[in-house]
Amino acid sequence: MDFDVIIVGGGHNGLVASCYLAKAGKKVLLLEKDSEFGGATRSSYAFPGIEAKLSRYSYLVALLPDQIVKDLDLDFETISRTVSSYTPYENTGVLINRSFDEVSAESICAVSGEPREAASWSAFYDRIAKVAKLLAPTMLEPLKSESEIKELIGPELWREFISQPLAQTLNESFKSDLIKGIALTDGLIGTFASAQEKLSNICFLYHLIGNGSGEWKVPKGGMGALVSALIQRAKELGVELRSGVEVTRITSSDIGAKVKTNSGEELHAKLVIAGCSPKRLEKLSGLKAIESRDGSQIKMNMVLRRLPRLKSGIDPSIAFAGTFHIDESFEQLEAAYHQAKAGKIPDVIPSEIYCHTLTDPSILSPKMQADGNHTMTLFALHTPASLFDKEHDAVKKEVTARILRGLNAYLAEPIEELLLKDNMGRPCLEVKTPQELEAEIDLPRGNIFHGDLSFPWQSEGERSKWGVETRDERILLAGAGCKRGGGVSGIGGHNAAMAALERI
Repeated sequence: MDFDVIIVGGGHNGLVASCYLAKAGKKVLLLEKDSEFGGATRSSYAFPGIEAKLSRYSYLVALLPDQIVKDLDLDFETISRTVSSYTPYENTGVLINRSFDEVSAESICAVSGEPREAASWSAFYDRIAKVAKLLAPTMLEPLKSESEIKELIGPELWREFISQPLAQTLNESFKSDLIKGIALTDGLIGTFASAQEKLSNICFLYHLIGNGSGEWKVPKGGMGALVSALIQRAKELGVELRSGVEVTRITSSDIGAKVKTNSGEELHAKLVIAGCSPKRLEKLSGLKAIESRDGSQIKMNMVLRRLPRLKSGIDPSIAFAGTFHIDESFEQLEAAYHQAKAGKIPDVIPSEIYCHTLTDPSILSPKMQADGNHTMTLFALHTPASLFDKEHDAVKKEVTARILRGLNAYLAEPIEELLLKDNMGRPCLEVKTPQELEAEIDLPRGNIFHGDLSFPWQSEGERSKWGVETRDERILLAGAGCKRGGGVSGIGGHNAAMAALERI
């Protein structure tokens, strides 16, 4: 046997799995088809001549357990943001600080026109915090049953956040359409669903349970810093890392598994861990993937001369320090979903922005920092891959125009006028559709979760112990498509390693 485990795919989950296995004394080979490791978590210089190393495809960290960083002794740090979110509304806006304070409360009440809305907000997030503290530790353990989780969190919280539609929960908690929408966004990021559908409950849960707090932090040095830390640790632990090697076939037998590469090489191991999507694994092994929805987001990267001024008059260094919500009231989100589901480009495309460099300027060169330059990353909702299947480029152009028009409605100056130019004289604006995300980083139909998210426990009749098992005893799944694998979390990698160690 050449190796104990061969890992196919060098994204962060594959790297996490390799480190745990090597730390346990196993002989591990990790294969990555691209020239560099990291997948959706790598950082790169997106614009020629612009010294800004962008987290190009994934931006913030919440779901990566501190336990993984500690277990693997990773040289990786995340930074708290001072602001949770700012939502412009007409000529004012809702400012919610990370530590909910009097400023946050007054802002909610003033814009919503509801005196008790701030108290409702605080109570709502106190309740979801209780769920987070109870659920977060289970993410790195063998799957509990649905009944065990229900008993763990109690019937009231189960009803509020699991069994009834998220729309009903928000309607019970808030009166303001705008405040409902701010809360709803966590149920929709990367998920093409209505607030009436169970999928939004699941997405909401994932976005708010990370490390028991649900806080979204900025990766110091960008997402690539996580990749670098994992690569360094994998090398120290003796993992054999090979990039530029594409796997073309995975097979298994009673005695082990075999991987064939594009060079014709055949490699043997006791087990194979697929750090790729279920769709990719299906092509490589024949193991059928479950059908899932389209990815539904546009990802946009910008580099600016300076931050834009806002019509509301708020300091842009405050407005963009957290998540900047654009046209994300409850009704706007639902309207956009139903228009997109009907095959139409939404009239108003909800989106959100954050500015990495306000919290962590280290991704810019010293000169760019001194010049006051900033990065902006935008994530647009309810723009499913199906919209772009016909006339891709024309639809992309129109969608981009509508997104920028939505942003500009709240700015005192058009964002286009603030874009830096690269060394070819082109504006530093990069737009990726779901189809382009699939082509570049193998997200099936642009789905950042590799499939539909599921609740992080065993459903009735399920026999999976770690949520990474396939129908083949010799092949495990570690990517975002395994149960509990969504988001930049490393949870899929950890759990695949635990399952592999048990089998070996």
